[in-house]
Amino acid sequence: MSTTSNRRKAFEVPMSNPATKFLSWKSNDKCFEYYDKEKAENVKIQLPFKFVVLDELASVKGWSDSLSGTIVSNEVKFISKETLTAKCYHKNGKGEKVSTEIAKGIYKDIKEKVNSAGAKYHKSIYIMLDDGTLANIQLKGASVQKWGEFTQKNRSRLPDEWIIVEKAIDGKKGAVKFTTPEFKFLQSLSDDEMSLADECFNILETFLKAYLVKGEPVVETIETEVEEEHDDLPY
Repeated sequence: MSTTSNRRKAFEVPMSNPATKFLSWKSNDKCFEYYDKEKAENVKIQLPFKFVVLDELASVKGWSDSLSGTIVSNEVKFISKETLTAKCYHKNGKGEKVSTEIAKGIYKDIKEKVNSAGAKYHKSIYIMLDDGTLANIQLKGASVQKWGEFTQKNRSRLPDEWIIVEKAIDGKKGAVKFTTPEFKFLQSLSDDEMSLADECFNILETFLKAYLVKGEPVVETIETEVEEEHDDLPY
């Protein structure tokens, strides 16, 4: 017996994030890196690295020294008007896994509180890799600024072209040296690549429609301890 009712959805297994890898820029190593769950180790992706942008979101992430735990918030599309809920995932005195809310509200209203707790603004970029799989890039600090400078002038080209990172750019803030990825356009997508990107986007969109309503942190990012690198500019 078939039915068009949404009643069965109440018993469905919650949809997990479709990204196969969560990458971050490693300033000291001048490359991207992701955590391989099966191997239980960090894997570096050496340059050049190319990808297609599917969508962009934002969140706050970091590490709480006082609670000895990872701080993660939900991801939002519009950081100026959507609510962020930042929580710290840690262990209590009994060794049990618990979460403690750090702050809740629009980013500009909670920025000072989350920063003092150890978390910072992150740009969450969902991408398609050159093998056609869906992944995610987490950028913070100076890398967010470089991404913003790149996309601000070229947003209309993002759906149709490959982006490549071939080298790292050296930077300095006070006495602290750091690197950021240099983003450039490589070439237009072929018809087959465009169809593949559309398929990846449809999968991502289905997930985000359900995820954004709930406003919960991305589980995959909670399990990875945040490594602090001093490449941050004020955001």
